[in-house]
Amino acid sequence: MHRRQFLGGALGASLLPWMAGSSPAFAAVRGRLLPPPLQPGDTVGLVSPSSATDDSFSLQLAREAMEALGFKVRTGEHYGARWGHLAGTDAQRAGDLNAMFADRQVRAIVCVRGGSGAARLLPLLDYDAIRRDPKVLLGYSDITALHCAIQARTGLVTFHGPIGSGSWNRFNVDQFRRLFLERQLMEYRNAADPGDELVQRSNRTITLRGGKARGELVGGNLSVLVALAGSSYLPAFDGRILFLEDVAEAPYRIDRMFSTLKLMGALDRIAGFVFGQCTDCDPGDGYGSLTLEQILDDYIRPLRIPAYRGAMIGHIREQFILPVGGVVELDADAGTLRMLEPVFTG
Repeated sequence: MHRRQFLGGALGASLLPWMAGSSPAFAAVRGRLLPPPLQPGDTVGLVSPSSATDDSFSLQLAREAMEALGFKVRTGEHYGARWGHLAGTDAQRAGDLNAMFADRQVRAIVCVRGGSGAARLLPLLDYDAIRRDPKVLLGYSDITALHCAIQARTGLVTFHGPIGSGSWNRFNVDQFRRLFLERQLMEYRNAADPGDELVQRSNRTITLRGGKARGELVGGNLSVLVALAGSSYLPAFDGRILFLEDVAEAPYRIDRMFSTLKLMGALDRIAGFVFGQCTDCDPGDGYGSLTLEQILDDYIRPLRIPAYRGAMIGHIREQFILPVGGVVELDADAGTLRMLEPVFTG
């Protein structure tokens, strides 16, 4: 499940020409495009846009999970393929995605896993076909590249949440059913469970700066998002609520990526900020690096916008399903996100 998207070179100086709002780095389609709602019995497509699956049993589990949720399943022609670490060549993986968007019987597309490689597909995607037949797209981690590009090129609301081969535990299934089948305007609040502690210690949100903000959601995996800097596949940040997460990144790398977001002008444009989980991102022994807390203090607190960290977003077993491009209200004191508008047609 882990994404490893390595950033190359020093981006800071090269990003300065892209700070203007009219630049390709901030290109965005004005107006949101909503997918139709799902119904039991609809056909769901399973695709592998990123890394290959190392065990075919994971593909079986993904199919069984979708069937248990009440859907018919159609698999991409190459969803079980391998080309190096990738699930097939770029043309094969992009072809599977394009075929699913072009297939009128497929009403949702679920990515089997993340990993790396989705950014390689962005020039090969048929954005006209996506606009003609918008549909639910679900995934996280490396799938952030697809969320960003589709948002930037079409305005389609997509969904940051569990992958097909991931855990479909009670929490995730409840999120899925309430959002996609019951069409609830979701409120995303961390589950409260102190266990045997007097006060809850784990799964807590921490306010960085209090207050409320409203705007469209943008974000996903920090490493993958920053790797799109300077391209036309990065959506606008103006007035948006930015959410981020990451996994297995040393704090100095997290710091460098936040520095990139600052240098490119993204952080100065957002209305609110949420950081989820940074799994396995510890600074190590001693005081040889900044901590995540210090990094957020340096980059987020000075923005003087509502912000909090610790949300159930990221490489964790139980995770929110967030509408990328959906309009939400962030309450940094309560540690919540609340949908303000429907994210489906009809």
